[in-house]
Amino acid sequence: MSTHIFGIRHHGPGSARSLLNALYDLVPDIVLVEGPPDADELIPLFAHEDMVAPVAMLIYVPDEPKFAAYYPFAEFSPELQAIRFALEHDIPARFMDLPQRYAMRLKKDQYESAQNKEDNPETPSNNEDATPDEHLRSDPLGELAKAAGYPDGERWWEHFVENRKDDGDIFTAVLEAMTALRDEGIASHHPLEDKREAYMRKIIRQAEKDGFEHIAVVCGAWHAPALAQMPSQKDDNAILKGMKRIKVEATFTPWTHSRLTMWSGYGAGILSPGWYQHRWQEDTDDISISWMTRVAQLLREEDLDASPAQVIDAVRLADTLAAIRERTMPSLNEFNEAALSVFCFGNPAPLKIIHKKLIVGETMGEIPDETPMMPLQRDLKREQKRLRLKVTHEPSELKLDLREDSHRQRSYLLHRLSILGITWGQKVEVTGKQGTFNEVWELQWRPELTIQLIEKSSWGNTVLDASNQFAKYSAKTLESLPALTELVNDVLLANLPDAVSYVVHQLQAIAAATGDIKELMHALPALAEVITYGNVRDTDAEMISTVVEGIVTRTCVGLPHECSMLDDDAAGVIFEAILHFNSAIYLLDNPEYTQGWQSVLKILMTQDNAHGLIRGRACRILLDDTVIDTDEARRQMQLAISLVSDLNDVAAWIEGFLKNSGLILIHDDILLSIIDAWVMSLNNEDFESLLPLLRRTFSTFEEPERRQIGRIISGRVRSRDSAETQIDEDRANAMLPILSKLLGIDPPASE
Repeated sequence: MSTHIFGIRHHGPGSARSLLNALYDLVPDIVLVEGPPDADELIPLFAHEDMVAPVAMLIYVPDEPKFAAYYPFAEFSPELQAIRFALEHDIPARFMDLPQRYAMRLKKDQYESAQNKEDNPETPSNNEDATPDEHLRSDPLGELAKAAGYPDGERWWEHFVENRKDDGDIFTAVLEAMTALRDEGIASHHPLEDKREAYMRKIIRQAEKDGFEHIAVVCGAWHAPALAQMPSQKDDNAILKGMKRIKVEATFTPWTHSRLTMWSGYGAGILSPGWYQHRWQEDTDDISISWMTRVAQLLREEDLDASPAQVIDAVRLADTLAAIRERTMPSLNEFNEAALSVFCFGNPAPLKIIHKKLIVGETMGEIPDETPMMPLQRDLKREQKRLRLKVTHEPSELKLDLREDSHRQRSYLLHRLSILGITWGQKVEVTGKQGTFNEVWELQWRPELTIQLIEKSSWGNTVLDASNQFAKYSAKTLESLPALTELVNDVLLANLPDAVSYVVHQLQAIAAATGDIKELMHALPALAEVITYGNVRDTDAEMISTVVEGIVTRTCVGLPHECSMLDDDAAGVIFEAILHFNSAIYLLDNPEYTQGWQSVLKILMTQDNAHGLIRGRACRILLDDTVIDTDEARRQMQLAISLVSDLNDVAAWIEGFLKNSGLILIHDDILLSIIDAWVMSLNNEDFESLLPLLRRTFSTFEEPERRQIGRIISGRVRSRDSAETQIDEDRANAMLPILSKLLGIDPPASE
């Protein structure tokens, strides 16, 4: 009976290649791989024809999916290659790390202890396993790199392991190196390290007990010494004694190369997964040519120059740099330096493109339909296939024409996911006429959305059911009227009839009970959009007409009182509410609503105790809607300006009347003259105090408007100055002889 320890670096193509060679030489009876035994049932899926790396095993607590762990696998991961080797040769394969049913329970206990400590600061913590270094990761390769003069562990490992052409006794060497580090006192900061290694040894003993004679153990290089020299079973049992468990489940989720750069369940992240993928796929002898060719192709795709001659020069430079540094072949550093010099001409900007799209890469994996999934996940996958929505981790734009049934169905799905908080798609604002029947979404799938799907699985087995139930729950918990109106809009856009009636009922109850006019005003725009555009999206919006009628009526009755005796801040809030409410009334296009709203504006325009900002805006809206004529608008302005007892109120009236549009001053010379005369009448002290307010108003005008008003005013000033200037001809004539001498000309003849 023999146990062979293969210490690898997670996600290393050189390790994977050396490991495969060693496994072919050994032909073991069983392969034990570092990973969670909770996922042993998933092992056969690694050989499925639809399994495309990178993927990640996801271990989670069904009732509390926030407690979860990912175990990523790339095509070049030694663990994945070891499992596939075993499956292809009908050799049993098992995971052998500490099961997540124990780790998750410990994590949950720590979380609850921390929450309890926040709620009760005096309560002492009972968590003996937690340490200040819980989130730190040991970096043994970094220690070896430091000793060898390399900047980081990845560069050291690449030089000594990934670039090796002869496997030799590489695993023996790795074991000796890690043993030396441990002997020197280098330790892992992972709080469960002892328990993890004890459980690995437990799995090895179980394999021996099951009668396997040639056991291949694939583990992170750091663990190799702990598995090669096994203590007694009694000692390991003591380490594992008393551990509590929690129910967990396992599945796969698509992963991305960019995610491989992050710390994972293995405690390892790599800086250059795209480069490693290339290393795995390409022959080592042709790596320089194939890599530089890909660099050139990428640059040409980005409309940058990259000729075949430059490829040759870059290959030669990279090979030369490697030779100078006494390396058997160029590493990524040499390739980057060559690309920077030859392709980028010293400019680092194109190198960022190379790093993002080649060195890291944009690959996203796929998982087979047979993968264990929650019903909600499976339903979403069905919907994505039915509606031909491609799942990709790169942002992509989706344009929908809501007049087409298939496009509406896609819109329903994306809106339903948004209600659930699963932001696969972000809606982009569409303006103009096309905004009525068009939607534009930016889609980007992120692996963490899988966890969010699992979290929402308790609300239903399909996206339709889950979004329906979650919308009802949200309506029950929301107390803000604007938030409820947004939810009404959302459920209508998502085509959730059951939820619509429930949410509208809640909306009616809240609207009837609220006494806040501002909330009522802010609630109307979303409802107006629902009524106006509901039919385009094939939804029934009639049920909210009663709510809209109540909001308009109550606002028209209560707004004058709401606008009395306001300070500047409160007036600014009401001002914005009036703007939104007015736009909503215009959108509703209901004569009854319009007449009622205009009657309120007439009251506000002449209400003495209303803030100048509101009176001015009421006047401007009525003028724009031709409810009052320009003569009446001029009269109201003169009345406002005549109230010289409060210059700030005058400035506020002008701001309310003119804010965001100065075009009226260009076309109405009398209005401009009234303001001009008022400004000219101010003394220096008043003018300086009001200048910030006036500048704030005029700064909201478009640049051409400001320029045109400036020309009109400057022309008027020149005319006024010319009319006011008196010339004394006698005194001027007396100066002529002197000026003639200064200019060297003959003096004019006297008359």
